Amino acid sequence: MARMVLKLASLAAATSGIYLYGNKFLDPNDFGVVRVGRAIATTAVITYDYLTSLRSVPYGSEEYDFLKSQVHLRSAERLRELCCANRGTFIKVGQHLGALDYLLPEEYTRTLKVLHSQAPQSTRQEIEQVIREDLGKEIKELFLSFEDTPLGAASLAQVHKAVLQDGRTVAVKIQHPKVQAQSSKDILLMEVLLLVVKQIFPDFEFMWLVEEAKKNLPLELDFLNEGRNAEKVAHMLKNFDFLKVPRIYWELSTRRVLLMEFMEGGQVNDRAYMERNGINVNEISRNLGRLYSEMIFVNGFVHCDPHPGNVLVKKCPASGKAHIILLDHGLYQVLSESFRMDYCCLWQALIKADMKRVQKYSRRLGAGDLYPLFACMLTARSWESVNRGIDRLPVSASEDVEIRSNAAAYLPQITRLLNNVPRQMLLLLKTNDLLRGIESALHTRASASSFLNMSRCCIRAVSTYQRSKSHSLYRRAQISLTEALSLWQINLYELFLWLKGSQLGNWVIALLSWMHHST
Repeated sequence: MARMVLKLASLAAATSGIYLYGNKFLDPNDFGVVRVGRAIATTAVITYDYLTSLRSVPYGSEEYDFLKSQVHLRSAERLRELCCANRGTFIKVGQHLGALDYLLPEEYTRTLKVLHSQAPQSTRQEIEQVIREDLGKEIKELFLSFEDTPLGAASLAQVHKAVLQDGRTVAVKIQHPKVQAQSSKDILLMEVLLLVVKQIFPDFEFMWLVEEAKKNLPLELDFLNEGRNAEKVAHMLKNFDFLKVPRIYWELSTRRVLLMEFMEGGQVNDRAYMERNGINVNEISRNLGRLYSEMIFVNGFVHCDPHPGNVLVKKCPASGKAHIILLDHGLYQVLSESFRMDYCCLWQALIKADMKRVQKYSRRLGAGDLYPLFACMLTARSWESVNRGIDRLPVSASEDVEIRSNAAAYLPQITRLLNNVPRQMLLLLKTNDLLRGIESALHTRASASSFLNMSRCCIRAVSTYQRSKSHSLYRRAQISLTEALSLWQINLYELFLWLKGSQLGNWVIALLSWMHHST
């Protein structure tokens, strides 16, 4: 009898397994026990690897550093596999970690970067289900044509090209149907696992990652919020004629479906595309820096996901001007006035190599005694370069290697800093690293023009703030005069740099040299 029951149970289990495997509408990843079990197992294996692999090796030795690098790499690969398997929120968090180029060990950032191109795709049936539930119509009723293959797939959604019944070409962003239900449970699971790991490794300070996910994911999952962000930034930066933000079609947009004007171009880090299409690489880099300096220092409303897939470039056939197309407006950081002013003053001090003010404003932003490390994290430069002046020399290959090595060597201090600084700083650090990655790809990193643009925006922002706090007409006039003089000095210095690098400048220098020798 027992044997018969065992056979029947085995047959039932096998039949259920075959049914689940063969049913295209059911995915083992949808079952909480599978996702939780996989996350727990991966965390346990990574923890065990760190505990045992380095136990008998002298700390600080060459062998220790080599083994630690190997453990980092194995752990990063396991983490990547977990993110790809559990998808959704896990991929989103993995992408965030992969963007922290100069803050985490290179083994992690290099391995997790691929998550931007390995996001899952929803099936045609799932897309139809979301559109039917949110818009109350079938795809064929809404569109003349709808491309099955997405233009791009991300952790939370994917985008399809379509043509409306009136002939307008649009981009349709559709949320993966299971992300909404799974996100809160996934974040809770991550929080519990990180707390457990912290008990084993007291220096492990990654709770900021969960706190950020808790705050930002609900906003990113609301596509109506994304549409409002897009319209706000387009209005805020309307004076930049090179910036293009897709128009939102509100009548066909919901919390899970967003219809936008269709725009296309090459990715902003594709130097070869720009050269083929006659786009000035330095101009694009300079304009991107102007955009972000304006958002961060002047407006305090910052697009925080400028990875290359979200920033496109295209040359306008009519005008010949190069446009920057800004996509994916789900993740923005709003900066408080006090934070923004401290951040402005800190960057002014960093550009001027004023170490006393660097220390003062770093401490005000929560860095404490770790302010030298904080300055290096912000600038992605060595402490020697920070002291000398970050605008003096470009980043050398050896300095870049040093910074990346320090990310591994000072990981406990870096994570402690990330836990202590204001939450507003976390997305700015990620944004800084993404922008630096673009500049590195374009070979325009640490150019003088980028620091000049930052200086202009900082001066304008601080002057505007000071005028708003002053009740004296004389004092306001004094502030405006100081602002005008400072901006004039920057313009003069920029002119000097242009002359120095131009053919005209070379002729002037040659003429002056000839006149000097003649006399």
